[in-house]
Amino acid sequence: MLLIVKTLHLWMVISWFAGLFYLPRIYVNLAMVPADSVAERDRLLLMAGKLYKFMTPLGILAVVTGLWLWYEFGFPLITVWLHVKITLVVVLLAYHWHCGRLLAAFRAGRNRRSHVWFRYYNELPVLALLAVLYLVVLKPF
Repeated sequence: MLLIVKTLHLWMVISWFAGLFYLPRIYVNLAMVPADSVAERDRLLLMAGKLYKFMTPLGILAVVTGLWLWYEFGFPLITVWLHVKITLVVVLLAYHWHCGRLLAAFRAGRNRRSHVWFRYYNELPVLALLAVLYLVVLKPF
């Protein structure tokens, strides 16, 4: 059973991250849409909205299966590496939530950020994933 839960957890994390990587790329394109290009803006907003709705349950399931694994291992004491990993997961959940706030701003026509800002913003989950993988595989402390 443990291997099935691990597989589900990895599947959910990979799928959630696909959304975390792609949604800000849609925002880059939205930030570059000319004001008179209503059809393009509406199409990108539709794509972003559908992606956000799709990736939200995946993030929830990633956390649920992660907690399930923790339970299966008997709730081991939180070591330093696990504490840092949990902190990074909380940061990623906050990033996900913030992506939703950015989507709401785009829908309301209140985005004030440039496409360059979104290009940098898009790199945050990449760095977080690298840190999480480092912690999980190497358990440095």
